[in-house]
Amino acid sequence: MDVLEAISTRRSIRDFLPEAPSREKIMALIDAATQAPSAVNRQPWSFLVVRDRVLLDKISDAAKAFMTNTRPLELPEQLYEKLADPNFHVFYHAPALIVVAAEAKGPWIAEDCALAAENLMIAAHACGLGTCWIGLSQPFLSTREGKQMIGLPETETPFAPIVVGYPRVSAPDSPRKPPRLRWIG
Repeated sequence: MDVLEAISTRRSIRDFLPEAPSREKIMALIDAATQAPSAVNRQPWSFLVVRDRVLLDKISDAAKAFMTNTRPLELPEQLYEKLADPNFHVFYHAPALIVVAAEAKGPWIAEDCALAAENLMIAAHACGLGTCWIGLSQPFLSTREGKQMIGLPETETPFAPIVVGYPRVSAPDSPRKPPRLRWIG
């Protein structure tokens, strides 16, 4: 699969097989992530991998409780209703979570981590893996309790929690809107 095909066909996956990707595959994704550009070539990112299903379940429950109790984001009400459902799993029962984090010092750190995350997600798709950026877990993972649960140092901020696994089914195509575009010259 060439890079343009990978970019055009990658979609968020929310249904995974239970088998976790090997350490080698995850390391290949992290290597792809570290090839991303970064402001002033600072390469501020760090990566944390969770493949412990029991811990992923605990984080999911804690993230759901945090989100429904504090409502830190202005989300549509149906998302808060989904979070209140005891059967909803924030990580969609994915076998692995990769958190792209960084020490929150200096400008453009979030953008740098987002570029690394996108590289990781495109590389995963090209390798036959599925990914989904789990924004609903991000506010909880940024708390002291969330950081402690995953062993993230207090000085770091989680910018991109991404689940990774083998897709159970192919994601349906979701048409893209035409770009809003302005030309000058």
